[in-house]
Amino acid sequence: MTHPDFDPQLAPLLAPLAGYVPLKMTLEQLEHFRQLSHVTREALIGDAQVDCVDHTIPGYQGDDIVVSVISRKGHSVAGPAVFHIHGGGMVMGTRFAGARPLVDWALRHDAVCVSVEYRRAPEHPAPTLVEDCYAGLEWMAANAERLRFNPNQLVIFGGSGGGGLAAGTTLLARDRQGPRLLGQLLQCPMLDDRNETGSAHRYEGVGVWDRTSNLTAWRAVLGERLGGPEVSPYCAPARASDLGRLPPTFIDVGGAETFRDEAVTYASRILAAGGECELHVWGGAFHGFYDIAPQSALAQACIAARDSWLARMFARDTALPVTR
Repeated sequence: MTHPDFDPQLAPLLAPLAGYVPLKMTLEQLEHFRQLSHVTREALIGDAQVDCVDHTIPGYQGDDIVVSVISRKGHSVAGPAVFHIHGGGMVMGTRFAGARPLVDWALRHDAVCVSVEYRRAPEHPAPTLVEDCYAGLEWMAANAERLRFNPNQLVIFGGSGGGGLAAGTTLLARDRQGPRLLGQLLQCPMLDDRNETGSAHRYEGVGVWDRTSNLTAWRAVLGERLGGPEVSPYCAPARASDLGRLPPTFIDVGGAETFRDEAVTYASRILAAGGECELHVWGGAFHGFYDIAPQSALAQACIAARDSWLARMFARDTALPVTR
């Protein structure tokens, strides 16, 4: 039976997705869903007129990780840039997953885009994931001249697990006086390891990613620390006591998904701390609807809102100082 909360265009898609999306996922099923979520460079780039160049850089504790730099063919003028952290609940996906917007932004804005292959849980539990992401961001900022982008026009972007890691990386950049970010773009971000919100319970067993899958993923990331008092806000940003001095933020989330309430709370807390945050709750949408059903009216509205915000960020006067 279709859950009544879902948008009429989206609801019929859920039954055919059974077995292909990580609903009620256990750790034993992880390898199956990793294979399904694998995206190749060729599938991402296709015949788009962009270059995609890999670099091996030092990640957490000096171990090698890979980043891919996507830019328009012939790119030469230093302009905007995006640092991307892929989704997959911090346990699945590769740097090419969910990265199609990078190709679009490279072509539309002549943006330089970097996607990081952070190491995933459970093989690499916290803090490796967020520290790998921060290392990638530091490398990108330090190589702005080499990559030909304006370091004052650098936006961080992530969805789902990558959205949570992007939020954590942004907190690290603030607290370590690291790379300055023009904005953070968080799509349906995974922020709270405690899994006790109303939406986490309401959408148990329905949709694309539910409370069971979320607990499986967070347990892989945090182990015995899950839900306890010792969880770092950089690993689970909902735990942060201070959300002040963050860059302008865009947050969106499905109105009928696990992450709804934690995303709304995070946005509200940024605003309460005096920050700038644009929040969209897409009524009737399940998790990741903009990737699963990009031609739906709801996804089209979502993508347009996201791209409009990014264009406005890129158009801001970069001569103005960034507030820290």
